Amino acid sequence: MNLDKQYNIQRPDRTKYWMKFGFITFILATLYTIAFTTTDLSYSGSSLSAFDMFKRLFFDTFFDPVVHERIPQYIGYMFETLAIAFAGTMIGAILAIPIGFLAAKNMSGHFSSIGKGILNGIRAFPEILFAVIFVASVGMGPYAGVLAIGINSIGMLGKLYSEVIESIDMTVVEALKASGASRLQAMWFGVIPQVIPEFSSYAIYRFEIDVRASTVLGIVGAGGIGAPIILASNQRAWEQVGMMLIIIIVVVTIIDYLSAYIRKKIV
Repeated sequence: MNLDKQYNIQRPDRTKYWMKFGFITFILATLYTIAFTTTDLSYSGSSLSAFDMFKRLFFDTFFDPVVHERIPQYIGYMFETLAIAFAGTMIGAILAIPIGFLAAKNMSGHFSSIGKGILNGIRAFPEILFAVIFVASVGMGPYAGVLAIGINSIGMLGKLYSEVIESIDMTVVEALKASGASRLQAMWFGVIPQVIPEFSSYAIYRFEIDVRASTVLGIVGAGGIGAPIILASNQRAWEQVGMMLIIIIVVVTIIDYLSAYIRKKIV
């Protein structure tokens, strides 16, 4: 006897599934076809091969006397980049706290949409665009880079902060209120101790990201090591570019290890 009939088992109708699958596949195939047929994929070759480029960047740079003379200058640019990232992260980490509380539903209720809208608006723009705006408004230099990093960090940190606040144990806050604590006291003794460790961890992680971002902002004149890299590459001084890249790699690697160690101790 057929088991489907015996137990009255109805097989699922796969027609709608295959219709949706076919429709999505057709749309994707159409989009890929349009992309590859309308995009110019022509390649203009260079007289310098990939091996020669790699050799000049990461081998010849150790034997170039001009590069040796400029190493202290490159390290100074890197310290300027670190200072921009640190100052910008500090600004973002502090200003993101009130916006994060505003964006958290369990803290601000219906007004959380205002905070979320602010954070979404900030995150819609990359650091480089903020850098262009601030270079035009306050002039070229590290100050514009600090403002660009700081404002952009608010968007990411505020989003993460709001998610941390929404995940806290509200029974602690309710217990404090039931015992007669004011709203400010409940916030200070019930919310802040729960969120500070993760706030600190996210701020340190954001500093790692900002160090990498700060190396790019120099392209538009926002200070740091980005401008010397662009200038050297325009002059085809690949040995100088290689040394600056090596300095960036070493510093970023050290920061990654230190921040990972600190975050592990905090959380």
